[in-house]
Amino acid sequence: MSSAPLLSDAPTAVPPRPAAAEPTRPEIVRETGHAHGAPVVEKPLSAFERLYNQAWLRKILILVLLAGIWEAYGRYLDNDLLFPTFSATMEAFFRAVADGTLPARAWSSLKVLLMGYAAGIVLATLLTGIAIASRIGTDFLETLTSMFNPLPAIALLPLALIWFGLGNGSLIFVLVHSVTWAIALNTHSGFLSVSRTLRMVGRNYGLSGPRLIGKILIPAAFPSILTGLKVGWAFAWRTLIAAELVFGVSSGAGGLGWFIFENKNMLDIPNVFAGLLTVILIGLVVENLIFQTIERRTIQRWGMQA
Repeated sequence: MSSAPLLSDAPTAVPPRPAAAEPTRPEIVRETGHAHGAPVVEKPLSAFERLYNQAWLRKILILVLLAGIWEAYGRYLDNDLLFPTFSATMEAFFRAVADGTLPARAWSSLKVLLMGYAAGIVLATLLTGIAIASRIGTDFLETLTSMFNPLPAIALLPLALIWFGLGNGSLIFVLVHSVTWAIALNTHSGFLSVSRTLRMVGRNYGLSGPRLIGKILIPAAFPSILTGLKVGWAFAWRTLIAAELVFGVSSGAGGLGWFIFENKNMLDIPNVFAGLLTVILIGLVVENLIFQTIERRTIQRWGMQA
């Protein structure tokens, strides 16, 4: 009996498949250079952008806008007894400057203000020095600040009149009270905010005592110190005008506050606004010329503010 042929276990060769053609992508070439040369790295500012970057010019434009609103509202009311126009105020201002009244009154106020401000700075420096020297000093400053800082300086005016009489002493007393606590608080908080690393760096350089305070603590805390000086100046200026409104003739002709009060009694409202404008102008000069110059030469120069 014949047997059927056996199938072979050898693998059968599979014919190779034709290789698929690889997809081709179009080559994209992007030009990185400028059409007429090198790429633009720095674009020059336009004339408008250069002018807009000037802070003093922006502030002048704001003042001009406010003066225009003042003039428009005054003309709308048409009542100089209630609200004089900006032009009427400027006319009264230049008239009072020409006859020497406003300069004399402003100088009378500034002399008292500078004496009280300087005395307040000295007292705040002493209190802050005691506070950073010991824990009991810190407790002492914090207790005094909690007691007297909320107390309005003008509320002490009756006591000042009893203790010092009608004179510059009473004004200086209330000014010292208004200045001291703002400067002491900000200065002390500035010293507390100085990092431990900076203190250790100073000690590694062999600094201690007054040298550590002068070379490490004061520069590091100067932003807070300058803020305290600004706040103290504003408090002193407001307190002085308010006190002069009450007894500004204590030392001769009186200051700006008494000038405002006198003209209010005579219903010369343009002169009242001229006195208020003088107060504003002095504040603008001190803030934008004196304090900003100090800030530019210290804080910004040291890289502590953008």
